[in-house]
This record gives sequence, C-alpha cells and structure tokens, in this order.
Amino acid sequence: MTSPDAVAPPAKGPGFPEFVCLIASMMAINALSIDIMLPALPQIGEALGVANENSRQWVITAYLLGFGALQIVYGPLADRYGRKPLILIGIGVFVMFSAIAMLAPSFETLILARVGQGMGTAATRVLAVSIVRDRYSGRTMARVMSLSFLVFLGVPIVAPTVGQLVLSVAAWEAIFGLLGVAGLALTLWIAIRLPETLHPEHRQPVQAGRIARAFAEAVTNRQSIGYTLAMTAITGALFAFINSSQQIFFDVFEAPHLFAGTFAVIASGIAVAAVTNARLVERLGSRLIGHTALLGFIGFAAIHAAVTLSGHETIWTFAVLQGLTMFCFGFLAGNFGAMSMEPMGHIAGKASSAQGFISTVFGSLAGLFIGQQFDGTVTPMAVGITVCGLVALGFVLVAEKGRLFVARNVPRLAATP
Repeated sequence: MTSPDAVAPPAKGPGFPEFVCLIASMMAINALSIDIMLPALPQIGEALGVANENSRQWVITAYLLGFGALQIVYGPLADRYGRKPLILIGIGVFVMFSAIAMLAPSFETLILARVGQGMGTAATRVLAVSIVRDRYSGRTMARVMSLSFLVFLGVPIVAPTVGQLVLSVAAWEAIFGLLGVAGLALTLWIAIRLPETLHPEHRQPVQAGRIARAFAEAVTNRQSIGYTLAMTAITGALFAFINSSQQIFFDVFEAPHLFAGTFAVIASGIAVAAVTNARLVERLGSRLIGHTALLGFIGFAAIHAAVTLSGHETIWTFAVLQGLTMFCFGFLAGNFGAMSMEPMGHIAGKASSAQGFISTVFGSLAGLFIGQQFDGTVTPMAVGITVCGLVALGFVLVAEKGRLFVARNVPRLAATP
C-alpha cells in the first residue's frame, strides 16, 4: 500500500535511490566549491601576484556573495518557468565561470569568476528543496531531505583533502577544472534523468510587488528578523573560521600537513551535532536546544579567545576549543532557521529566500571582516567569533522579548503561493 505521505513519482525519471543521490549532488556541489579551495590559496596568491596574504580570502568571500545575492531571484523564476530550466541554467553558469576561473590571467578576473560560480550554484540551494517538495511530501519528503543532508554534511569533511590531492599532482587551476567537470556531469545527469517536477497548473506569474511585500514582512516581523540576524552573526563566525583556517595552519602553527585532517575533524563535529539535533529536536524543542547551544558557543569561543590572548595557544588547544565551538554551531543553524520561519508559513518560499539572502551576504561580509584582521595569530579569529556569538545572543533576546528557553505559540497560517 502506498504511504499517504508520498506523492506518486512520475512514470519517467529517477527512482528513489537515484533521486536522493541527485538531490544530494545538487546540495554538495556548493559545499565542495567553498572548502576545496582552502589548500590552494597560497598557490593562487603566488601565481597571481597577490601581495597581501589576507586578500586571498576574497577567493572564498566572492563565491559566497554571488551565492547569497541570487537566492532571492531563482525561486520566483522557477515558480514561473519551471524547476528544470532554472537549475540547468544555474549549473551551466557555474560550469562557464569555472572555466573562466581556471584560465584567469589575474586575481581580479578570478574573483569575478568566483562571484559568477556562486551566482550559478545559488540555483541548487533554492531549487533542490523545491524539486523534492514537488515530488514528495510528509515523511517521505523528510526522508529524502535527511538522506541528502547527510551527504551535504560529509562534503566539507573531505573537500580540503580532495583539494590537497589535486595539488599533489597538478597546479591550482586543476581544482577549477575538477569543479567544472563535476558541474558538467551534474548538468548532463539532470538533463537526461530529471523530468520537470512543477505541474503546469502550479506555475505562477512573477509579481515584483508580491515579492517585495513578502520581503518586507520577513524583515519587519520581530521573530523572523531577530533569528535571521542571529543566524547572520553565527554564519559570520563560521565564515571567519573558514577564511582564517588556512593561514592559521600554514603560518601560525607551520603545520600545513595537519590542515586537512584537523579541518575534517572540526567539520565532523558540525555534522554530528546536526544529526543529533534532528533526533532530539522533536522531543526537546528548537528553543531549548538552540538557546543552550548558543550559550555553549559563546562560552567555548570566549575560552578560546582567553587562551590565545594569554599566549598559550597551541595546535591542540585550537583543535579542541574550535572543535567544541563549531560543534555548538551544528545545533544552531537548523533551529535558528526553523524559528525564523515559524511566523512565515503563509509566505514560506519567499521568506526563506529573503532570509537566506540576508544571512549569506551579510554573514560572508562579517566573516571577511574578521578574516582581514589576521595578524599572524589566532587572536582576531577567536575574538571575532566570540563577538559574533554575543551579537547573535542580542538578536535572540530581541526576538524573544528578553526571555530564553520559553516556547511561544505561533499561529498556524495556511500556506499561500
């Protein structure tokens, strides 16, 4: 008997296992495009004549800015023209700019290409969930997203190692070549195997006024904007770690051989926390877990800042304290996202795009600002992450009217297009 939670799959197209792998690949290409670059930053800087080592961080931030800025565009266009054309265009743009990056004659050209890569993969962030929602619902949809998310969480663990392996046999340009080939393979897979999942009767016109009103509501509702800005601050902390990590291992600890392994351990902590959160959240609630994790995040970050300010930082204190801080981060992203969406059920898609735009764009700029303070020590990153945690706590207190751990009754509103 067919589960009432599952929408019957189309006659043509991938079965359940292949569909999960396809969605996971859409989600994974974004994470791969960020973290695979980290070991290559010194080579890129040397090859393209980047005098200021901190400027190499733009290779990461430029991608994130392009990725964040276009999220708000793909959703409405996909509701009008269908999922498949937009996802193919997005990944096609990613492939094109990967080739430009591989052939970039200057650092400025590379940075523009990284923006273009991010603009392309923004389609995967917005449309992967839409495609799953078109095809499945209820528990089956949750199962697809959970399995896909496990793959997505695994990519940051192995991406720097993949980057180092590429660099062991080729120059930095080969990393962009690998990304381009991966994007091309994904494009062909989607073109051949994935049918259009948006039914013709569900297509909606693009209405700028409607989008603007939804955006305005998302940024004026106390709970929505409070948790969105809290997530922005925490995202800034994550990007500060990503931007600074290569320089810390190569320049501070002079242990480049330990970079990929330690990064993998820390990323594993985030993944374990996210999986654990999925198991606990229905029983304990988003507020109890999220608020507790935020206090833990601030506590571990503050201890880390104190250790590095006192001059006692070692590679082991870094790995342990940064690992514990990022472990707490793993509990924050999903819960803060859920709480920011609680009052937005009637405009869920548009509100999600607005919130993703704000948290990614401004979070990446905050992470870049912290990363640019790198002075040959871990102190700027550790202090910056602590400040991000405290700022996030301030926004949470605004969202919750000064009270933590207290569940609020949010009226359930029927979803509208």
